[in-house]
Amino acid sequence: MIKASIIKLQSAFYRWFTPKMVYGFKSPEGKSLKLTRISNSTYIEQKDKLVLGDRVFIGHHNFIDASNGLEIGEGCQITNFVSIISHSSHNAIRYYGKEYRGTKMKGYVKGGVNIGKYTFVGPHVTIMPNTTIGKGSIISSHSYVQGQFPDFSIIAGNPAIIIGDTREKDEEFFNKNPELKKNYDEWVSLK
Repeated sequence: MIKASIIKLQSAFYRWFTPKMVYGFKSPEGKSLKLTRISNSTYIEQKDKLVLGDRVFIGHHNFIDASNGLEIGEGCQITNFVSIISHSSHNAIRYYGKEYRGTKMKGYVKGGVNIGKYTFVGPHVTIMPNTTIGKGSIISSHSYVQGQFPDFSIIAGNPAIIIGDTREKDEEFFNKNPELKKNYDEWVSLK
């Protein structure tokens, strides 16, 4: 009897507290993104400044800060334990020490983030303010990303740098799977 009660309690706990993917997202403009999936364990700060494409996947335990503007293009995949931030005090706290008081201080970094369509962001990635990542890119896990990265970049490291081009990687795949090239060409040609 006690064992059955414990199992019942564990089952309820997992049902209530286990992260789950939630289908559908209503953008601040009222647009319904039915194919977008966002985990209930992801925190989005200032959703009203988030521009999100459809077919986006945002996994578990992420911190998504849109306070200074964030655009995530169609078909992007943000895996798990990712931080995308559009403001940071990482410099200002050192410059001011005990006199640090917040966001209007010199050295406080603010700026938007733009992630191009069909980009993959690996686990444990940090994307800093004032960053643009071009479409069709891959960001390797544990990368610290800041700056401008062109379309089709393979990005890795701390600090992150471009280590390759996804088109070269994809060419090898399409040589073996030519029937999928049409799908690829369709989104690649769009702005």
